[in-house]
Amino acid sequence: MLSRIAKKEIIQAFRDIRLQVAAGLIFTLMLVAVLLGKNAQQQVQNERAEAQAVMYDRWVNQGNKHPHSAAHYGQFAFKPKPVLSFLDVGLDNYTGVSVFLEAHKQNEILFSGAQDNNVLTRFGEMTAAMVFQLLIPLLIIFLAFNTFTKERTEGTLKMLAAQGVSMRQLFASKVTGIYLITMVLFLPVVFLSYLFLNQSSGSETGQIGLRFLGIIGVYALYFLIFTFLAVGISAWSKNAGLALLTLLGIWIVAGVIMPKASTNLASKLYPAPSQFEFRKTIKTKVKSGIDGHNPSDVRLASLKKSTLKEYGVASIEELPVNWSGIAMQAGEEYTDQVYDQEFSKVEQVFQRQNRLSEWLGFFNPYLAIRNLSMGLSGTDFHHHIAFAKAAEDYRRYFVKEMNKDMEVNHKPGVAYADYKIGKEMWSSISPFSYQQPSFNEVLQHHWRSWSALLLWIGGLLALVFTFSKRISILPV
Repeated sequence: MLSRIAKKEIIQAFRDIRLQVAAGLIFTLMLVAVLLGKNAQQQVQNERAEAQAVMYDRWVNQGNKHPHSAAHYGQFAFKPKPVLSFLDVGLDNYTGVSVFLEAHKQNEILFSGAQDNNVLTRFGEMTAAMVFQLLIPLLIIFLAFNTFTKERTEGTLKMLAAQGVSMRQLFASKVTGIYLITMVLFLPVVFLSYLFLNQSSGSETGQIGLRFLGIIGVYALYFLIFTFLAVGISAWSKNAGLALLTLLGIWIVAGVIMPKASTNLASKLYPAPSQFEFRKTIKTKVKSGIDGHNPSDVRLASLKKSTLKEYGVASIEELPVNWSGIAMQAGEEYTDQVYDQEFSKVEQVFQRQNRLSEWLGFFNPYLAIRNLSMGLSGTDFHHHIAFAKAAEDYRRYFVKEMNKDMEVNHKPGVAYADYKIGKEMWSSISPFSYQQPSFNEVLQHHWRSWSALLLWIGGLLALVFTFSKRISILPV
C-alpha cells in the first residue's frame, strides 16, 4: 500500500503541467549553474596557479642583492580556487585572492571578486548552492502543499482510512513520493558534478571525494526536512490556500529575512574594529611595546646586552656574526607577536559572528545548510583564515632565512651595499603551497550546523509519530 500511494503521488506530480514546467526550469538552472561554476572554477584556478608560478620565477630571478633587500622585494601568495567551489562559491568572492609577503609587515589579502562587480551582482550569484538551498525547497512546497488538503476535500482520505491505511502510513508514503521526485531531479546533477570531480587531480583527491559525499549527504537531509515540513503543514492545514501561504511565509523568513537579520544582529553584538584602528594599534604596540611595556629602544638594548654576553665580547664590532641580522630577526619576531595578538582578537570577533549564525541553524535549517555547504566546499571564513595563516607562516619562513643569511654570512666591517647574494639563495626558498583543512577538521568546526540538521530531522519525525493520528480525514 505504501509503494502504491507513493507511486500515485509521483504520477500526479508528473502529470501536472505547472509542476513539469517548474521542475524543468529548476533542473535546467541546476545544470547551468554547475556547468558555469565548473568552467569559472577551472579558469580561475589555472590563472592563479600560473600567477603563483610567475611570481616565484620572478623571486628566483630577482638578481643579486642584499638578503634584507630581497626580504622587502617579497613574494606573492595566491589563494587556490577550491575544487568544490563550482558548487558553492561561498565567501570566496569577498575574501580576496592574493597577499603580498614582505619583511616587517603582514599585509591584507586583496583583490576580491566583489570589488569588480556591480551592486546587482553582489546581491546574488547564480550558483548550484543557491538553487539547492532556495529553489528546490520552493519546488517541494509546490509539490506538497495540497497533498493532504486536496484529498481531504475530495473525500479520498476517508476512503483510504476505510481500507485500513493509517494516517501515519499515509504521511510516510506522501513524504516518500515527494522526496523521490526531488531526488530524481537532484541526482543527475550529482552525477554530473561527480564527473567534473574526477577531472581534478592532486594530493587532496581523497579529501575532495569525502567533502563531495558530505555535501550530497547534507543536502539530502535538507531536502528531507523541507519535505516533512511541507507535507506536515498540508496535513494540519484547513485548506490548500492556507497551507501554501504558511509554507511560502516560512520559505521567505528562512531564506530571505532571517539570514540578513542574523548578519545584522551579529555585527551589532560583535562589532569588528575599523581598519584604521587596527593599523594604529599595531603601530603603537610595535613601537611602545605590548600593553605599553618593553618599548622598542629598551628591547634593542636588552638584546644587544644578551648577545654580547653570549659571544663574550665587549662591543658589536667584535661580534663574529652580523648584529643587524640578529636585530632584524628579533624585530620580526616581536612584530609577529603583536600581529598575532591583534589578528587573534579580530578573528575571534568574526568567529563569534559566525557562531551566532550556526546556533540560529537550530531554528532555521537554511542557515545550517548554508554554513555546512560553504565549509565542505572550502569557501567559508574558516578556510579563508587557514589560507591567511599558511601565507603568513611562509612569509615568516623566507624572511627568517634572509635574516639568518645576513647574520651568518654578512661579515662585520663589510658595507651593506657590498654584500650581495643571488639565484642560489633565492631558489633554496621553496615555493608557497597550501592545503585545505581536512574533512574531519571541517566537520569538527561545523558541528553545530550538522547537529542542527540532524535535530530537525529527529524533531520532525517525533512530531509526525506523535500527532499523525490527529490528522483530520474530513473537510474542516
